[in-house]
Amino acid sequence: MAAQPRAVLTVQDHRTFCPTRGKWTARGQVCREVTAADTCAGCVEDAEYFREVYALTRERLEAVHGLTLVVLSQYMKDELAAAGVAAERIHVIPPFVHGLDRGEGPEGPPCVLFVGRLVEAKGVRESVEAWRRSRLDLPLVLAGTGPLRTRLEAEGLTVLGWLPRERLARRYRAARAVLMPSRWQEPFGIAGLEALSLGVPVVAWDSGGIREWHPGEGLVPWGDVDGLARALRAAVLEPRPVSPPPGFEPEALTARLRAVYAGLARASGSSSRT
Repeated sequence: MAAQPRAVLTVQDHRTFCPTRGKWTARGQVCREVTAADTCAGCVEDAEYFREVYALTRERLEAVHGLTLVVLSQYMKDELAAAGVAAERIHVIPPFVHGLDRGEGPEGPPCVLFVGRLVEAKGVRESVEAWRRSRLDLPLVLAGTGPLRTRLEAEGLTVLGWLPRERLARRYRAARAVLMPSRWQEPFGIAGLEALSLGVPVVAWDSGGIREWHPGEGLVPWGDVDGLARALRAAVLEPRPVSPPPGFEPEALTARLRAVYAGLARASGSSSRT
């Protein structure tokens, strides 16, 4: 599909323009540089591996030129455009919340919740540290799995593993706040939008596309763990009604996606008749 000149490709992550860590450097900083061999080499210790992964990234980037692209956030569009992809070919169509039963009751006691892969890039360690610094009398519950699971369980934290949608909805219902301090630059962050749709505040770092759906209260500068802890404490002790901002309605977003495909089909049909 992606090899055809008239095709739609949804780009959901950084692999077409970042060969390493998702715009998060080996030094633990946000990467704001355009992909280049000399710039990116410092993020990979193994030189041979870097040459291979960098070549693969360049191949991916070259493959998307000429295609119609769909991305999840303006952040992703800006990154692709900076890497040389024609901006007029990139359509921003964010995901929407699907499959969460808003009528489900809570499962488990009130808690602070983390939802996502248990990897460094998702800010799991920062979530734990911010929760500890907040000194809230609520447990931290982690819904997800990954290489950090064993270590987190050894520290006595509650790790639920992967949850089906009906159970995840109930866990959101039990949460007083959701933590999302993504260290990599988040392409979107659907767990946050899910939480807001169920009335749960999201305390997050300003990472990638998060600010495009976050209402603002509880959005903290990237890398600020103390600020995260303060915002978490405020979200729990001074709760305010929250909901998703406008623009994420399923019907409207589905219509926009269909329009992209329809436009491509019309262009293809017109070309075949000439």
